[in-house]
Amino acid sequence: MGIGGSIFLLALGAILAFAVNAEISGLDINVVGYVLMLAGLIGLIVTIWFWNSRRRPAVVRTQRPVVSGDPAYRDGEVVEEYHETTRRQPPPPPYAT
Repeated sequence: MGIGGSIFLLALGAILAFAVNAEISGLDINVVGYVLMLAGLIGLIVTIWFWNSRRRPAVVRTQRPVVSGDPAYRDGEVVEEYHETTRRQPPPPPYAT
């Protein structure tokens, strides 16, 4: 839904819940306003959660054998190197005017 749609639903729901005093048979405008505010709040929380999950850095794990011609042994087992590389994208350059 996005932040804009969520804020729109929150504002529309608040207007219907607190500012409108109309009566429609079989429909309570205040309840409709509260439902729209709840939908906007849930949409806002989900959008922010997805944005935060996208910004996690990617972790690349590789496992390579020891480079020397003879394998290195420790406690009777071949020792392998373990490299963990974290790739973070640099921030975008500032907007030039």
